[in-house]
Amino acid sequence: MALEKMRGRRIQIGELAVVVGAGRSGRAAARLLSREGARVRLLDRNAAALSPEQTAALRKLGVDVRLGEHSPEQFEHAAFVVPSPGMPAAKLRQYLGHGQGAPEVLAEMELAWRYLNDEPVLAVTGTSGKTTTASLAAAMLQAQGYTVFLGGNIGTPLSEYVLSERKADVLVLEISSFQLQTCSTFCPRAGVLLNITPNHLDYHKDMAEYQEAKFRLFRCQDEGDLAILGEDLKDLARGFNLRARQVWVRESGRFAKGRLLGAHNKFNEEAAWQACRFFGVSEANAARAVARFAPLPHRLELVREHGGVLYVNDSKCTTVSSLEVALRAFDRPLRLLCGGKFKGGDLAALGGLLRERVREVALFGASREHFETAWQGLVPLHWHATLEEAVRALHASATAGDVVLLAPATSSFDLYDNYMARGDDFKRIVSELA
Repeated sequence: MALEKMRGRRIQIGELAVVVGAGRSGRAAARLLSREGARVRLLDRNAAALSPEQTAALRKLGVDVRLGEHSPEQFEHAAFVVPSPGMPAAKLRQYLGHGQGAPEVLAEMELAWRYLNDEPVLAVTGTSGKTTTASLAAAMLQAQGYTVFLGGNIGTPLSEYVLSERKADVLVLEISSFQLQTCSTFCPRAGVLLNITPNHLDYHKDMAEYQEAKFRLFRCQDEGDLAILGEDLKDLARGFNLRARQVWVRESGRFAKGRLLGAHNKFNEEAAWQACRFFGVSEANAARAVARFAPLPHRLELVREHGGVLYVNDSKCTTVSSLEVALRAFDRPLRLLCGGKFKGGDLAALGGLLRERVREVALFGASREHFETAWQGLVPLHWHATLEEAVRALHASATAGDVVLLAPATSSFDLYDNYMARGDDFKRIVSELA
């Protein structure tokens, strides 16, 4: 099924590889490099990044674990530097040399790609929808009878697949702009770019850099590969010299029996199908997969209907553009929960949609000033210190037929460790409503 693709060089026995970040992908990269005979140094600024057991296991493999602030000396003589997805490559440059002799900086996914055999890759990126689309694609391929590995940014690092010595028929990978920015030979047989809206501009220096990172998904493809893109990216794509066969996707009613809410999920279903038919998946098997597919946690997740009021958890909504998608997903009146660490975007542009669909907004946590400046006077608006106070306020005012929607349009880092913790707390609060 697959064609062998060009891959960058592999680490040589005895060469030094420095892995920056001791999270799951960093630890997996360190283990893979150690298996290949490299001298491996694992760095993390956080002195508590590893448990004693994790540190001992890595050191048993010969990994040089160093926790605390970075220094140029830690990178001297390195052949490879593998940054964690949250570490911008630009921030590492102060520690690295330049020109001949400088180490190659490569993402964990790029590293693992170089150790695959001939497994074909279906890779999905985009500002929003990539986890759902990747999961749908995996379900469609499995319905056709394929053995599938689903991983990458979605949870299981590709290095863990390589280390497992499993053999999947197709690898379905979610990949972020952070990872793509340090990929040089990564090449999916089918690449899916769903959308690009302003995001992560605290990481990328500007929107142009963010767009360039996303389009790197197609950089190494040729005429035998497939590039699937949202139809509204046509103008932007002209600047990126795509060589693969292109398919432009729009929302479709192809799969009538799906359980996912919102027009955007009809688009995600169509994008997944266009990728999977490239691997021989029949439309009938794709439809069966869609009919069985349950909404993923924290993505327009139906939590409870209580007193005729529907409670929906969209804690994964961390941008203004994803809030717009969430607001358009319902034809019932909305009572909206927003707040958290604001990442930027034009809240005022949602004014018309807010007046049309939202009866009330309860703000919670940080960024009160951003929402009040943009929305004051458009709809009833009030602020609460915690999510629980905000939910209980909306519970008191909601009437049968309403939807209480958690769609924060922000990251969670004011009150919670991550969006999952925020969504789980919402579900706990809703479960306790009398």
